[in-house]
Amino acid sequence: MSNRNNQANKAAARERIRAERERQKKKEKLRRQLVVAGTVAGVLVVAGGVGFMVMKANEPKGWEAAKEAEPVAPANTQGKNGTEILIGDKNAKETLEVFEDIRCPACASFEQSSGEALLKDIEDGRYRVRFSMYTFIDDTPAGGEGSKNALSALGAALNVSPEAFLKYKTALYSTKFHPEEQVDAYSKDSELLKVAATVPALKGNKAFETAVKKGTYDRWAMDMTALFGRKGVKATPTLMHGDKKLTIPQVPQQQMTQAQYNQLAQANFKKMIDKEFGPAKGSGKPEPGKGGSKDEGGSKGIREGEKDPSASR
Repeated sequence: MSNRNNQANKAAARERIRAERERQKKKEKLRRQLVVAGTVAGVLVVAGGVGFMVMKANEPKGWEAAKEAEPVAPANTQGKNGTEILIGDKNAKETLEVFEDIRCPACASFEQSSGEALLKDIEDGRYRVRFSMYTFIDDTPAGGEGSKNALSALGAALNVSPEAFLKYKTALYSTKFHPEEQVDAYSKDSELLKVAATVPALKGNKAFETAVKKGTYDRWAMDMTALFGRKGVKATPTLMHGDKKLTIPQVPQQQMTQAQYNQLAQANFKKMIDKEFGPAKGSGKPEPGKGGSKDEGGSKGIREGEKDPSASR
């Protein structure tokens, strides 16, 4: 082999070695770039995930979230966001206002003793009733969510009919179901549905049950309870006629059975009503809730010429 050929072979070998080194350098540079890009992408994903988690963590939950939900008012309501519950004959000349909290033990006592007389007056067209349902007991040391949850369920019952609302409210306050104030039984949908099963219009009513479970009227319940303090009312039960607070004579403190107490309490309620509205008159029995629909009552929810009960809100 000539010296020229030997040098040419060496030069070719050196070129192959140089080319291989360049190829390896490019390959290593590309690998490093891919590693860096992957690391950056991973950091961005983690940062994005953390940001999303922080955002979700700061979102309102439960009843706080209900305050910001889209308003859905039950049928048979009136006024802003459906917060006026007016039940009774649309031609009734007077409106009695009743302020209650479902967990309130005093409200339960009132309903158990005088609720029947109140419903009869509504049926007889003696007056209409505007119910203002509050949930302040949930915010007392008793704590819980039962008042709000029960009010939302009452909204689902009102969506069925005024009659269903009245019967369901009576059942919730009954001695059979009403819990002690410290027991938050009505925070459970299962308990609310168990009570509803005693009301014919609600038993097996799938639309009602779905509304209770989904909390369809949770926002409505929050809008209702936001009226707490309207007309200066901060305790339940309270009854008002216009701007006048009515007072039921107290039952004498003496030993008696529950039945005897209820009888005396109902007599005192009737005495108060007779004094305020005059003696009861047999003027027929219009259907409850006839004046409580949006179509018949109008957006204001107050009969023309009648003083708006919410005027002082």
